[in-house]
Amino acid sequence: MRTLSAIAFGTLLLCGSAAAAEEKPVRELEPVHVNAMRNPEVRKYKVILAGLDAFDRHRQLAPAAEGLHFRLRTQGRDDSPQPLAIRLVGDRGFSLPITIDADRRFVVPRSEAAEEAESELELNRKRRTYRTDPDIRTPGLRANQRRLGDLRLECKVTVAMAKEEIPTFWVLTINTLLLRTDWCGFFGDPEDFRWEGVSKKAHFPFRSDQPLLGAVMVDGSRSAKLEVKGTTFHAPIGNATWSDDAVIELTFAAPANPAEAAAAPTGTAGETPRTAP
Repeated sequence: MRTLSAIAFGTLLLCGSAAAAEEKPVRELEPVHVNAMRNPEVRKYKVILAGLDAFDRHRQLAPAAEGLHFRLRTQGRDDSPQPLAIRLVGDRGFSLPITIDADRRFVVPRSEAAEEAESELELNRKRRTYRTDPDIRTPGLRANQRRLGDLRLECKVTVAMAKEEIPTFWVLTINTLLLRTDWCGFFGDPEDFRWEGVSKKAHFPFRSDQPLLGAVMVDGSRSAKLEVKGTTFHAPIGNATWSDDAVIELTFAAPANPAEAAAAPTGTAGETPRTAP
């Protein structure tokens, strides 16, 4: 039953969210913006604000994190020669450029003007070319390490945004299926079947920037192997027996060719940031 609930949850969250995002017609852009396109990737500002509110409410999960960042992750083929650019755009000509760093990370500010203009976060790419995910990092970790508390907070932000984005009917349906309003708490319940110390039936997927060979979670003298598939690893974020300071060590597969390695985000400081036109 819990496996069925997990599948239903994922399907409703992803499909319902996408359907909700398409209910409102795309705003036509002013012709002066040379990078404008008729069907850009957009996300409502009120959805972003729900994520910011969730980050503030659950900040104790990652107290050392600098703040809530978002990251653009490739979802489809990107053939555009234009550099990535993103902005908040709304009614009455409102427009606010957002800086994107070399790792495709960006911060969306709180803005009363953007809220009053019913703004949308707009990327200069067609829909489904990229997806926008929360990206929360505690300083001091290596590139192949993720802290469990950071991932738990990412889930809180993701779920808060989804609840704002999908119809109320789906929110109530998922609450009923999971028997809880805290959706993140469902993933990794220690009462489930154990697999090397973690739940195998209920787990939350996270993405890495590179294909994975393996992932091991370490918490003091305790460790457990996590399930990986492609660029995804599954973490038992709802299992309270693992502390927020547990660290997941990712083992990356070698890139198929040197061009892929060169194209991947490096995280190198000092590279030129990009902003919307």
